[in-house]
Amino acid sequence: MVDSERMLAEIVQAGFPITAETDNADVVVINTCGFIAPAEAESLEAIRHAVDHKLRGAVKKVVVAGCLCERLGPGLLEKVEGIDAVVGLSQRDNIANIIKKIFSSEIGGRCEDSYPNQPLPPISDRVVDDRCRLLITPQHWAYLRISEGCNHRCSFCTIPAIRGRFRSKPMELVIAEADELVSAGVVELNVIAQDSTNYGRDLKIKNGLSALLRELEKIADLTWLRLMYLYPAGIDGELIEVIANSDKILHYLDVPLQHVNDKILKSMRRPDTRDKLQHLIENLRLAMPDIVLRTTLIVGYPGETNRQFEELMDFVRWARFDALGCFKFYPESGTSAAELPGQVPDKVKQQRFDELMVAQQKIAFAGNKDRVGGSLTCLVDSVDSGDLGRGRFYGQAPDIDSVCIIKHCSAKPGQFIATKVIGTQGYDLLVEQI
Repeated sequence: MVDSERMLAEIVQAGFPITAETDNADVVVINTCGFIAPAEAESLEAIRHAVDHKLRGAVKKVVVAGCLCERLGPGLLEKVEGIDAVVGLSQRDNIANIIKKIFSSEIGGRCEDSYPNQPLPPISDRVVDDRCRLLITPQHWAYLRISEGCNHRCSFCTIPAIRGRFRSKPMELVIAEADELVSAGVVELNVIAQDSTNYGRDLKIKNGLSALLRELEKIADLTWLRLMYLYPAGIDGELIEVIANSDKILHYLDVPLQHVNDKILKSMRRPDTRDKLQHLIENLRLAMPDIVLRTTLIVGYPGETNRQFEELMDFVRWARFDALGCFKFYPESGTSAAELPGQVPDKVKQQRFDELMVAQQKIAFAGNKDRVGGSLTCLVDSVDSGDLGRGRFYGQAPDIDSVCIIKHCSAKPGQFIATKVIGTQGYDLLVEQI
């Protein structure tokens, strides 16, 4: 999304008008994901849809950008014919020039700077400047990317091969971007990275994430700071203390665990153990009794036995995560896990996925029920014509978590309001403005 917002800004500054009607646009730019099979399939479906409209004459040019370009390279044009330009990650800020060139190019309609006329440039070692974005999110919240790439070599993950090695943004650049966003009306910044806890290590900054958070806290008009994608092994006592003592850093952490069985974690090349993960959760809840924890897990990893899956289930029942996302293992090309023996049948993966998510649903619903009658501060995201609002309390991250449905909402989007929880609706909370 951050890359898309930067490309939109470049396109607008170049004088191109933007339309939401993609089926009738002169140029359709598709910024792709491609780190697991479903993401690749979704991206290819969007590309084929755009090319189909091009063949009908409704669309003139189709540009594909992002991770799938890096992952498939020449194979992308073999999968879908009719693409006019393939834009690698290093070409993001050149998107406007590429669009201009595909209209002037005589070489089969494709841009001479794009594949196949030129290979995609390698991932740059520099950290891109994400300032000057045309926000796709509502005006009052945004993502703040603090680094790019990843140095971890998890056996199942394609991200290091796609996004390159880990590079922290210089702290002054992160602060400048945060200042720019807050000055534009953002009151909630969601801090993202492939591994947020690794921030600053390559820059030789001791306790880099803690140091960065202390600087971000100084931004006067910033109200909420939310931390996403915290590698569990990187969460230490100092970081916990910084979060616990902050008035702006939310007591909400997204900590992807992936699994808890020691043997599987070792095969995944994760430095964690079940004991370490259990102690981490205990320490977080000791320091912040009101903490909301989100995690992601993988079921059906090669060699995962019924007993190992039950160990994962027992841990989930013990940990009682507030939110949990689950992936069925995908043997991604180029990853070591794809070549491991003991690949789990798809039917078994689905059964384990269903069982885990049903267990988590019960936990989430029980947690919601416990909140009924209590008070919450909500950030209003939208209000319809009937005064029915949608917002979030600190324990709900935008886009991925549940929401608060606000009855009789008199506030405007971007405002904080006091509410009382009066009921539940599935994963969502029903609240009333006080």
